[in-house]
Amino acid sequence: MQRTAIYVMFLSCLCFIQPAGAQQRYFVDGYHGGIYGHYPLWQTQFMTDTLLKYKQWQINLEIEPETWDTVQLRDPDGYAHFKALFSDSSTAARIEFVNPAYGQSYMYMAGGESMIRQLYYGIEKIKSHFPQATFQTYSSEEPCFTSALPQVLRSFGFKYAVLKNPNTCWGGYVKNYGGEIMDWVGPDGTTIKMVPRYASEQLEDNSTWQTTAWVNSKAYISSALAAGIKNPVGMCLQDAGWKNGLWLSKNDPSVYTTWRNYFAHIADTANAQRWRVSQQDIKVSLVWGAQVLQRIAQQVRVAENNILQSEKMAGMYAIANSKPLQQDAFDKAWRTLLLSQHHDCWIVPYNGHKGDTWADKVVGWTTTSNNIADSIIRSLLYTPGNDKSAITVYNSSLARRKEMVTAGLPDALLQQTNFTVSDGATTIAAQLVKTNNKTTIVFPATIAPMSSKVYKISSTNAVVNTAAMVVENGNTVIMQTDLYILVIDKNRGGAVTSLIAKKIGNHEFAGNNTAKGFNALQGNFYDEGGYESSLDRRATVEILDKGPWLIRVAIHNQIASHRYTQYITMQQGMERIDLSLKITWSVNPRIGEDYAQHGGYDGKDLHKAFYNDTAKLILTFPLNLAQQKLYVDAPFDVTAAQQDNTFFNTWDSIKNNVILNWADVTDGAGKYGLALFTDHTTSYSHGTNFPLALTVQYAGVGLWGRDYAANGTTEINYALIPHAGNWKKAMLCTEAQNWNEPLYTTTGVAGNAIKSLLNCGNAKWLLSSITQQNGTYLIRLFNAEGDNKPHTLTFNFPIKAVTLVDLAGNITQQPVIDNGNQLQLAIPEKGFVTLAVTTN
Repeated sequence: MQRTAIYVMFLSCLCFIQPAGAQQRYFVDGYHGGIYGHYPLWQTQFMTDTLLKYKQWQINLEIEPETWDTVQLRDPDGYAHFKALFSDSSTAARIEFVNPAYGQSYMYMAGGESMIRQLYYGIEKIKSHFPQATFQTYSSEEPCFTSALPQVLRSFGFKYAVLKNPNTCWGGYVKNYGGEIMDWVGPDGTTIKMVPRYASEQLEDNSTWQTTAWVNSKAYISSALAAGIKNPVGMCLQDAGWKNGLWLSKNDPSVYTTWRNYFAHIADTANAQRWRVSQQDIKVSLVWGAQVLQRIAQQVRVAENNILQSEKMAGMYAIANSKPLQQDAFDKAWRTLLLSQHHDCWIVPYNGHKGDTWADKVVGWTTTSNNIADSIIRSLLYTPGNDKSAITVYNSSLARRKEMVTAGLPDALLQQTNFTVSDGATTIAAQLVKTNNKTTIVFPATIAPMSSKVYKISSTNAVVNTAAMVVENGNTVIMQTDLYILVIDKNRGGAVTSLIAKKIGNHEFAGNNTAKGFNALQGNFYDEGGYESSLDRRATVEILDKGPWLIRVAIHNQIASHRYTQYITMQQGMERIDLSLKITWSVNPRIGEDYAQHGGYDGKDLHKAFYNDTAKLILTFPLNLAQQKLYVDAPFDVTAAQQDNTFFNTWDSIKNNVILNWADVTDGAGKYGLALFTDHTTSYSHGTNFPLALTVQYAGVGLWGRDYAANGTTEINYALIPHAGNWKKAMLCTEAQNWNEPLYTTTGVAGNAIKSLLNCGNAKWLLSSITQQNGTYLIRLFNAEGDNKPHTLTFNFPIKAVTLVDLAGNITQQPVIDNGNQLQLAIPEKGFVTLAVTTN
């Protein structure tokens, strides 16, 4: 993120003379940025010249890896000079790459597989320019941290990590905790040596973007020494384009160092204390609910899901048909997705020229990713002239699934009204659905793990018996399936006044606590009279589909001057209840806390209106659950809430309130729970006497005084799963993957049906990815909800050899294959393994 260099004027007054015999202190200097954010062409030669001039200077680089392509092309002399200077890659070297992530992602806003690919593709790109480069320390000038980083970093060969970002805390910071060196413990138990934001490292006064470590001030060093830190170290990775050279004053006694040198030769690593970092210790915040950020998050989520599912299906097809997986094409799709995950897309989406802002770039990047993924699947699975009365259904997961699928009708059957589908063994009645003048059928498909099945469509004269149904009864509309009874009250704005789970003890999830309205909207429209609630207006309810498999209603209402429609979809046999919301803005509204009450926006003011989520437009879900406990997922992790509530409105009190895929509330006894799913990374609210709520919209002043507008329409998808037990028993990570990667249907038959290729029994593992390198399939499994005991993994295709490899490609284990196609495998809870599989 480009910032002005106004900080430099303060440096001269912050330096001090080191007394004789004083303890040494260290400083990590360097640069952050890149060709997409900020990297002038003179920067490369400037770094070389400054390193040659000041022998004491050492630099740590967090530069977008693609930058070096441009530098090589447009500044070949500067490139050659810098490359020659970089030739020393020992711990004594004066240059270190500290964050090779391809798109400098925040890491917490996308899935675990994206985190891996950020580092994998970034390392590959940097090594293409600097073959001798080693990657030992992960450090970032932005809060690019997530709790599961230890196992990912260690698997790539990293030895160290840093949880400081002292000069760029606009988007947040990590909890201050501990001393000189910590053992950062990840969710799966993996540890990595880490420099924390010391317990003594305070937030800087008169700032909303710095900690006291940014210039090794006297107060910072003194507090660290007083806390028993023998070798205190500060840090600032300057923005590329700043012309300061050495960041500290020439009179400052600090010793410049690379991070790897600090860990290897200076710091006290022998006495490191363990710290199991929770995701909630990573205190981050963006302008959640802003329409521009919401759209970016949705576009990135769609592309991420698309690439992962397409890659898996292409891998299934390649394995089943002994064909190469089109990895080169997928590499290109990943490139643009990873760039769309760049932190600047999320924190400064409006920056850039008209038509070429970060938000505009995301549209182009994700469109490219989707087009590549879609074209690969079309080339593999669609056969022109094939049997149009056949439907092939694909399951790209490791779970056996029974779900509703939607498929188009062949022209010859469009005039019919009743249909059946058959897989050759079972014939099932199908439901006719008409949406936007398009006729489709819906039916339940049962598919084994990593397989496909062909269904044939036929017309029938038989009338299908009603299973799921919708009934209108005066002021209420009742939706009923074999699992749920859901009641909508028109007089309460279309809110849900009852949600009974038939097979979970007939528990009422919404009935006893609906004062705020279950699935209701509320928010502060401060230019339109203040707080508004959907409960205040009578809604109309339109019944769209009546069953027997799928039922759907549309709830039409208005909040302030803006009309909206909510859709509720329930399916027979499906635990998930799908919902969506479409708001049409009549004007650019003002929603949230009013900055005018605090004298307007001031970058240094600790108070930020966009931190106050409860004043934004939110969807509320008051639950009939006593002594509530909250769990939230994160990349390769699930974390329990450590705080009484999610509320904050100042920079110095940030709490992690980020929802990636889902948030889950259970009762104190762990008997019942309800999970809320979202189609994009955003924020949520929850607290004592405040229900679980999903952030929908903020419209007002954001970072740097920018107006975050809402116009046109806002559309979001979300879902609910009532369940028994805790999140693990409910297999919410599996449910999230199934929602993100639904059963995939094509018209016709693409070759022979794929038999179940891989089976892990009852291990409850997720298939994270399938890729191919040099003819070897890399199959990554994530233990989201299972135990750490050995389980049998069965390969239902001819295999020649299987080894376990780390993310750097090194063999870590050669497991014993039993019966020619089975191996016993244990994966730590919340851990992953990568299998290198060669076929016969």
